[in-house]
Amino acid sequence: MTNFENNAPRRYFVDEVGRRVLIGLTLEETSEFERLDVEPDCDRALEGRIEHGSHALAGERRWRELYAKHEGAWRVWMARSRIDQPNHAQLD
Repeated sequence: MTNFENNAPRRYFVDEVGRRVLIGLTLEETSEFERLDVEPDCDRALEGRIEHGSHALAGERRWRELYAKHEGAWRVWMARSRIDQPNHAQLD
């Protein structure tokens, strides 16, 4: 489901046990997101709905929920990172 055209990187942190976890998600949510991410994209999910009921659309909906949770946490993390950085661009 990831659109690679915008080349947006995944944003992980390493937990206390050394596992990569997406910022804002739990380890379980990260695993679920990655599993859903390799499933067919939206267009193919709509085709799958005919054959497999609403499971394909539910997967896309859940992927979007997890992505939104991650994206929101990423934006907060980025804003905090900018605040924590010293201002190197001072003009004399």
